[in-house]
Amino acid sequence: MVRRQAPAKSQREPTIALINIVFLMLVFFMVAGTLSHPLDRTLSLVKTTELEGRAPPDTLVIHADGRLAFRGTDQPDIQRFFDSLAEDDRQTIRLVPDRDLPAQTLVTLTRDLRAAGAERIIIVTERSLR
Repeated sequence: MVRRQAPAKSQREPTIALINIVFLMLVFFMVAGTLSHPLDRTLSLVKTTELEGRAPPDTLVIHADGRLAFRGTDQPDIQRFFDSLAEDDRQTIRLVPDRDLPAQTLVTLTRDLRAAGAERIIIVTERSLR
């Protein structure tokens, strides 16, 4: 009598099943749990979309046409602006460029500030949540 041998069982580990279970647990806890307490439904947040922006007080404002302004007064050029600063204010210069200012103009002005003796130049920008 000829006996048929049963096919050999593979010795695979059931990792796929474990991965599926962990994934399903992850999805369950993401749906069921909360990471933070929800806001009160009657609360209405402040809207800041209509606020007019204003430059910080000790910054050199550069308008789109290249005009310079510091503390509300126009500045004729970078060298005169830099010479009018106190010694303590000459180390770090903060710039607020207009959004429409050409990048080449901004690079030229920062080079002029470096040549005048500015050690550190910070460009102040608007932070958006969009």
